[in-house]
Amino acid sequence: MNKTLIALALTSTLNVSAFAADSYTIDSRHTFPSFEVSHLGFSIQRGRFNNSAGKITLDTSAKSGSIDVTIDTASIDTGLAELEKHLQGEDFFDVAKYPTITFTSKSLKFEGDKLIGANGDFTMHGVTKPVNLVIDHFRCAPHPMNKKPTCGANATTTIKRSEFGITKYVPAVGDEVKIVIQVEATKD
Repeated sequence: MNKTLIALALTSTLNVSAFAADSYTIDSRHTFPSFEVSHLGFSIQRGRFNNSAGKITLDTSAKSGSIDVTIDTASIDTGLAELEKHLQGEDFFDVAKYPTITFTSKSLKFEGDKLIGANGDFTMHGVTKPVNLVIDHFRCAPHPMNKKPTCGANATTTIKRSEFGITKYVPAVGDEVKIVIQVEATKD
């Protein structure tokens, strides 16, 4: 009898922790990965990607979770069609050959219940490198309009584009690229 109770207690404990993580779907209408790069040392040029998708799981009590984001490289938006066409071409993103940029992480950093970072793999232009995202804004709450549980964050990192095989005009056009991602995700 005691073995049955112990087994039942263990099963109950495992089931609670197995379902403690919440799953969220990224809201592409409120998620726009963007970048900043030096242009000939004169200015900081900015652009963003208009189409992204993904999933986030969070278990704040276990201080764990995962992130899986896919960015459509053809959705690049700089406000200048001629520049966008050039960036989509072989000199830069080569969107015909590399249609997506991805970030995946199973290593989230928490400070209390607050998400403050994520270490993961960033894949661009067919090359995967580890990156660390710093999250300087994180909030989960019921959305005031649709009342669904929603999480939002602002994440940043800096990469060297040459490490991903995108070397055109380096160093005139900066090698270091700051990536900023504002993201909102709704609980499934």
